[in-house]
Amino acid sequence: MSEQAAPPLDQLTTPLGWADAAGVLLGGNAALARWLGVSSRRLPGVPLAALEVDGEMLARVLADSAGEPSAPRDSARLRRLALAFPGHDAPRFADVNLLRTDTGWLFEAHPVDEFPGEDPAVALPSALSAALKGLAHELRNPLAGLKGAAQLLARRIASSSEDDRDSRELVALVEAEVARLSALLDRLLSPTPAQPHEPLNIHAVLERVLRLAEADAGWAVKLVRDYDPSLPELTGDADRLTQAVWNLVRNAIEAGAANVTLRTRAEHGVRIGDEAHTLALRLEISDDGRGVPDELAERVFLPLVTGRAEGTGLGLALAQQVAREHRGSLVYRSRPGHTVFTLLLPVNGEAEHGG
Repeated sequence: MSEQAAPPLDQLTTPLGWADAAGVLLGGNAALARWLGVSSRRLPGVPLAALEVDGEMLARVLADSAGEPSAPRDSARLRRLALAFPGHDAPRFADVNLLRTDTGWLFEAHPVDEFPGEDPAVALPSALSAALKGLAHELRNPLAGLKGAAQLLARRIASSSEDDRDSRELVALVEAEVARLSALLDRLLSPTPAQPHEPLNIHAVLERVLRLAEADAGWAVKLVRDYDPSLPELTGDADRLTQAVWNLVRNAIEAGAANVTLRTRAEHGVRIGDEAHTLALRLEISDDGRGVPDELAERVFLPLVTGRAEGTGLGLALAQQVAREHRGSLVYRSRPGHTVFTLLLPVNGEAEHGG
């Protein structure tokens, strides 16, 4: 990757750097320079391995691939590295993704708290916020246009002599989605502390998503409900969960699925990451589309990674972030004709640590 790639990457708040085949930085985005506490001009020429404090994990990954310029692309995920610009004393801590490219390496740092055990929703970065911040201002104008059009349609329907219930519901759906997206943009442009989670019914969230899917795909896709009606309420953010599940359903539709099934079940005695929970909700979104391409299998949750020319690569990154905000997890299994994304969310308020 050349330094000409820097301008669009400077719109991201995720620290990114690009290096040659030997692992020497050719440049980095503004977020990487700010995070390391240096000017962007000081990044070129610094070995990636020199950024790691009291460790050799970066050096080991780079050494294992040395002398293999024709090797297929691969990647490495390194947890909680202590990093600092050479000569700087105070290390920063981050989970690091290293992606091999045709010409070298892409370095991506996700800052985490120095002391583990804190709220993961605070420690983990928001991939969606990082990717959309540069676009938020421009998105406001089309959203304002949609809001005005929906209000005009609502007035016309209200003044009509016919009782068109379906049209009223669709207009209400558009207005609700515009309001939700406007709130999301406000959060990106003027970050505020996360809203307290509230009790919610997951099936109400899923019904909202299915209404969006029906409006988007029409009769082209069969949407199947397989709910466990005995599930208790969980605590969370209904708008964020709606966005996450809608992204998963929309991905299935865009992958050519003819059938999409939303299935809910209870899971007892579940461990999610380092936490054990007495009860969790399992939500599966399964489809019969083309599946996840093999070349994206290891990177599918990274921002800006997409298998479609018109895609943004943000949907799955957001869905995984929302799962983390709810102390849950998002995983998948896929083959052509059968793909299942599984969202696991704890129902009990407190985790059982240890064991």
